[in-house]
Order: sequence, then structure tokens, then C-alpha cells
Amino acid sequence: MIYSFNESRLVTVWSGFSTKWYGELLNNEQMLGAAWTSLRIAAMSATTALLLGTLASVALVRFGRFRGKTLFTGMMTAPLVMPEVITGLSLLLLFVTLAQSVGWPAERGMTTIWIAHTTFGMAYVAVVVSARLREFDRSLEEAAMDLGANRLGVFFRVTLPIISPALFSGWLLAFTLSLDDLVIASFVAGPGSTTLPMVVFSSVRLGVSPEVNALATILVGLVATVSLLGWWVMRRRELQRQLDMRRAQAQ
Repeated sequence: MIYSFNESRLVTVWSGFSTKWYGELLNNEQMLGAAWTSLRIAAMSATTALLLGTLASVALVRFGRFRGKTLFTGMMTAPLVMPEVITGLSLLLLFVTLAQSVGWPAERGMTTIWIAHTTFGMAYVAVVVSARLREFDRSLEEAAMDLGANRLGVFFRVTLPIISPALFSGWLLAFTLSLDDLVIASFVAGPGSTTLPMVVFSSVRLGVSPEVNALATILVGLVATVSLLGWWVMRRRELQRQLDMRRAQAQ
């Protein structure tokens, strides 16, 4: 981050303070295009992984034992322990087979990367949300049902607001993993769908450019800002929840 303000092109030699590399970065259409592609894929895959991972967590925690639960649990946790090379190669073979048999996907691109990132992001979301659901106080849901709420209303008005910190954490984790992924994206990407890690990796093989330092500084700043904002929001909600509970106990 310090050397992103270095005037020299040599990233290890300090020659004076300058912000010219940020200007160079703004003129680098390839890197900016890759960054925009990565952000879109990360947002889409994190949102999809959040939906599927939450549903899987509810099934694993709330439905008790059911036929195929062991297999379902193994399939959900497999991406956590499987090497990325194996995951990327397996998905590549899957997409090639589907293209030859049914004609979809016609070519690899953002859609295939989105599916691939959702596949492993969903596993991380399921772990985070499942841990929160196991610690959930079921008496709150029972009290809401005693007051006339149906199961669907209880889930959306009681369960989801209480586990929202876990949902937010799972989404951020899936977003970060998608934005950071290089190996799997290299297998399933196609022409015109180059992600930011792929561009950075190809550029640093010829030497680290000051533009990469500038880009890394911007990303660190954005992530830090979002993390602090999320922590502030969750802390306010937790303090409000504790205040409401004390008020309810006082009454």
C-alpha cells in the first residue's frame, strides 16, 4: 500500500511520493474490466450461495434424520476439503459434457464461473448458518406460533432477523472467496470473462507493476470499509436486541 504512492516504476525503490499510478490504473481498461467482471460474479455467486446454503442449513439442522442425509451432508461439505484443482477440473468436464450432450453452455464465460463459485461458496455459507441455527433458541419460534404466526411467518419474521449476522457473514465469506479465486476460474473461464485474479497473476509473472499495488490498496480500503460498516450495523442490532430483552423482562 505504501509503494502504491511511489513515483518510481520499480516497486522496491522509493523515489518520491506520487499518485500517478492511480491515474494509470484508471486508464487500464483491461484491469478495470476484469475488476468489474469479478465484482459482478462475486455478488451473484455470493447471493445464490446464500440462498442455497441457508436452505441446506435449515434442512440439515431442523429436519432431523431423513433418507439420504449422510449423502447430502457429504456433498455439502465436499467443496471444503476438496482441492481446488480437482473441483475446477471436475466442473470443466461437467460443462464440456453438458455442451456436447444438450448444447448448454454454448461457451464458457461468466455463467460457468458463477455456477462454479456458487458451488463452493454454498458450502461455506451452510457451515456458518448451520452453526448459528444449532445455537438458536427454539422457544422464540414456539412463542411466535403460540401468538398465531404460521411457520412461514415465523421463519421470515423471527428466525431470519435473529440469524441475520450469520447470513451477512456467510455472504461476505462467499463474496471474498469468489473475488479471490484463481484456480477454479482458470478452468471454467472463457474468452471475454477474465477475472481480476487471472489478470493480476498473468501480470506479476513479468514483475509486479505499481498499478497492481494501487489496485490492491483500493481493494483493501473497500473491504475494510465494508467490514467496519457491517460490524457497526450488527453491533447496533445486537445492542438493540439486548435492550428489547431487558425491557421485556422488566415488564
